[in-house]
Order: sequence, then C-alpha cells, then structure tokens
Amino acid sequence: MINEYPGRTALVMRFSALGDIAMSIPALYDACRSCPGTRFVYLTRKHPACLFINAPANLTVVGVDLRRYKGFGGMWRLFSEIRGEYGIDTVVDLHDVLRTKTLRWLFRLAGARVAHIRKGRAEKRRLTRRRDKILLQLEPTAERYADTFRRAHICARRGFRSVFGDGKGPEAAFSHAAAPKTPHERWIAIAPFAKHPGKIYPPEMMRKVTDALASEPDTRIFLFGAGEREKAVLSEWASGKGNVVNMAEADIGLPSELALLSHCDVMVSMDSANMHLASLVGLKTVSVWGATHPFAGFMGFGQSADRAVQLDMICRPCSVFGDKPCFRGDYNCLHGIPPSLILSHIGKALGRQPDPSRQDS
Repeated sequence: MINEYPGRTALVMRFSALGDIAMSIPALYDACRSCPGTRFVYLTRKHPACLFINAPANLTVVGVDLRRYKGFGGMWRLFSEIRGEYGIDTVVDLHDVLRTKTLRWLFRLAGARVAHIRKGRAEKRRLTRRRDKILLQLEPTAERYADTFRRAHICARRGFRSVFGDGKGPEAAFSHAAAPKTPHERWIAIAPFAKHPGKIYPPEMMRKVTDALASEPDTRIFLFGAGEREKAVLSEWASGKGNVVNMAEADIGLPSELALLSHCDVMVSMDSANMHLASLVGLKTVSVWGATHPFAGFMGFGQSADRAVQLDMICRPCSVFGDKPCFRGDYNCLHGIPPSLILSHIGKALGRQPDPSRQDS
C-alpha cells in the first residue's frame, strides 16, 4: 500500500530517552522516503533532535522543552501551537504515555486520523515476572514503530541502512579528536555505562576487556561516556595508552560521534542508548545483557542476536528496563560474565580471535 493521502501532514511523537528516539529513526526515515507527498513533523525533546542527520526533505524535527508545557493546559497550548503551524491531519504516537495520549486525543477531536504504538505491556510482564516466565521473543520495538505507521495508512518500504546512507560520516567531523584511520587499523568503540545498575557490566571487568584489546597491534579504542563521573573513570582507563581515546573528554557532540562510529569496526555496549546509536550507522555491536533480555524487543536495529553476551539464568530477565533491584542481591547475571566471553564475541565480530587467557583473573 502506497501513501493514500498525498499532501497530508503527519505528526510523529516520541518524548523519551535518547535510545528510544534513535530506535524510531529507521522506521521514520523509511516512511518519509516511501511517502514523499506527505510532510512529517517529528515532535520530541530538544536534546535528541540533533540525532536526525541527513533527514529526508519532507521531515521537520521539532524539539521542545517540556518544562514549558506542564499539565493539561500545557498540552493544550502545545497542541494549539503545532496544529496552528503545521495543520496536522494524521498523528502517529510512538510513545503512548500520558502526554502523547492527551495530544492525540485533542488531535482526534480536531478530526485527525490517529494511530498509536502497541507496546505489548502484558507480554513483557509475563516475560519478566519472577515465576513462570514465558520466554518468547517479542516483537522488536523497531517493528512496532513500523506497525504504527502502517495503522496510520503510511506504508514504509524498508531500506534504512544508516543515517549516512551507503557511505560513512565525514572524517572532518571528528578529525580534531582522532587521527585518520590507517588501512590496517581496527577501530573499536566501547560504551561501558547505562542508566540503571541492572544493565552495567562491572567497570573493573570491562577495564580488563579494554586493556586486552588495547594491547593488540593496529587497534585503536574509543571510550564513550557522559558526565564527570564517567569521564573520570574513562580517563583512568585511557591513561598511559596512546591508542585509547576518551571521547567523554573530547566532547565532540552527537553528530560528530555518529560520524566517528560509522568508521569503527565494532562497538561494545550495554543494553543502552549507545547500542542504538551504533545501529543508526550500521555498526556491528557486541551487546552485554544482564537484568534485561533481547526477548523484550530492544535489540538494536539490524543487530544480530549472535553478538549478544548473556548468561542463561532462571531469574533472567527480571526487568524490561533494568531499573528493578536484583532480588538475589548480587547481579550475577553481569558479574558472572567473564571478560573472555566478551573478548570472544568481539573477536568473532572482527573476524579474528583475541587471546583472553590472562584476562579472567
């Protein structure tokens, strides 16, 4: 089915964390390119708006400060502003929370066609409950986004590979932080942090992974983090190593980081936004999973489950987002993963096998 309503304007809404916005971009770009006669307005928070690199010509990204739109009165004002400026006739709600429910209700009353994401909350509860889990692969979130567009009568032909198309990001975007890549060099990105403790591999163990990789010839390591605490940790890891770059100190901005990632050979990340950022540039990712599980549908777009590092434990997964306390109290789902297992997955992704024999102590 091709776009039924040429000339219409579709409002797409997703207010959330960086990773959630990144996950929506493949379906959004595919929809824009499949329906050139439709204008798309993507409503989100201000910070993630910088992710929309090389956006299709019919896409307008509107980043708002939600602190200015509190309560029902604030949502009414936001509705009035967006409707008045863009003349919305279709709404695609990719979030389905109180704010977006209120906005889509107002647009429906104004005569707009409305579709919202089906998150499968009951399925996720059955997957993460403490007893009698139903361990099944749920529909990937990226596909749920595409389904939502289809229910709005916007059918997107799949074709997304990267925000840089079939190429890579411009080297000039990160040249002040990294010297050019040599022909035989391997670039490895490592993003060891996440929002919740149930998704963070022990830093002292990830440092062993970093040290092992940094000891290999023709290898450059880029460490990603944010905030002063993470910057300080990564600074220790990079200290004394000429081939390890602390990108948290470089602070080059998201667009430039995406350009750099497009030149990397593999990323190591948690179940975090960084996995989804890597997916936006088609970068293979070795992802480490603890309290959460790929079955919940949050594997990065285009990523392979074969590169997911995880332990088989009867208590996993215990959480969709990794924000619940470990009822065992030891996070063995993460602490029990030896650095050698992560190194093995990295080696396979690179087509070579690092020697991890001294890294499990």
